[in-house]
Amino acid sequence: MHLYRSALLRFSDDGTALYDEDGLLAVAPDARGVQRVQAAGAWSALRARYPEAPVTHWPGRIIAPGFVDMHVHYPQLDVIGSPADGLLPWLENYTFPHESRFADADYAAGVARFFLDELLRNGVTTALTFATSHPQSVDALMAEAQARRLRLIAGKVLQDRHSPDGVRDATEQSLIDTEALIRRWHGQGRLGYAITPRFAPTSTEAQLRGAGALAARYADVWIQSHVAENRDEIRWARELFPAARSYLGVYDGFGLMRERAVYAHCIHFDDNDRALMRDRGAVAAVCPTSNLFLGSGFFDYAGADRVGFGYGLASDVGGGTSFSPFHTMLAAYYVGREGHAKQGLSLPPQRLWWQHTAGAARALGLEGVVGNLQPGCEADFVVLDPQATPLLARRTGDARDLDELLFAMVVLGDDRLIERTVIA
Repeated sequence: MHLYRSALLRFSDDGTALYDEDGLLAVAPDARGVQRVQAAGAWSALRARYPEAPVTHWPGRIIAPGFVDMHVHYPQLDVIGSPADGLLPWLENYTFPHESRFADADYAAGVARFFLDELLRNGVTTALTFATSHPQSVDALMAEAQARRLRLIAGKVLQDRHSPDGVRDATEQSLIDTEALIRRWHGQGRLGYAITPRFAPTSTEAQLRGAGALAARYADVWIQSHVAENRDEIRWARELFPAARSYLGVYDGFGLMRERAVYAHCIHFDDNDRALMRDRGAVAAVCPTSNLFLGSGFFDYAGADRVGFGYGLASDVGGGTSFSPFHTMLAAYYVGREGHAKQGLSLPPQRLWWQHTAGAARALGLEGVVGNLQPGCEADFVVLDPQATPLLARRTGDARDLDELLFAMVVLGDDRLIERTVIA
């Protein structure tokens, strides 16, 4: 048993933030050696339960749940900030040429190390990430994550057409490789596997059908892909799959819509698409910095809430412009406010934080496991320094309530706000 004393942030089941200015977080290892939260609350109320337990005290700091990134591309680390006219030219000119380098296992291992360093430096303790079409890219990332005892979900990209040499895979072999990777990595330690078609236009019907068969055979693995990000992409998908009612319907037709299915973007939806997401239990990874950078559009929060399907926040590096959850939350606020292409709304600060922690964990099917600091959760957390910069110190020092404190950190925060990241 170990106690941590500091201001403490966590979330109730309805997404309301719970905050103790003088808080206690008690953690102890489970049978597998994973640290789990035993108690969380006010120091004055809980300290007497653990009179002999050692205490680490961080005065002036805030303990908060580690952030959950629902969609990120680890191989695109080195194409972040690349200029392009839109999604499809960006893929052609930057992403595909760079991803071909991951055929080299040593290169993949070096990028994997840097990628995980960057996640942790920014307070991200759980991520759902794409690898490349090369199986060794998955092995490199999973091995590094396992060595660090991280909770990570990843998958080999499936793309057997409309892709250049170096990243295009062969249909049958890609499915054989995917199943082998599921058996090798899914459920090992804190790791999970995601069946990963890049997006429908770069997979043949045979590959999508095979992916759906694997999704049925391995019901506890995740599925991840992209949908309805860009209007040119949507037109292309409709040309390739004319029988489908919509772009999203393509995935449904191949058995790729179910619980633990995560679709990035989900911008250009109608209510039939939203209802399909809800009814199948699939969720959206909202990627605001990427959508703004590539000019793709604006996620319709009001539409999603009206129909009732789940979502959470994601960096989408390298189309996304930052690993920082603070930058992502601020961009989500901008996207929510946009009121010309959709109904505008102001996302409350507590809701922004919830979307990147407990809400994202719920969307991934990991509620009560990560993204929160309630009893039973794995004890992944960050220690925040609200005085990390002079302006941040000045603004947070004048905060009149929790919403003002949280929003000031969203607007002014970056990796300097993360003093340390603690892994369970």
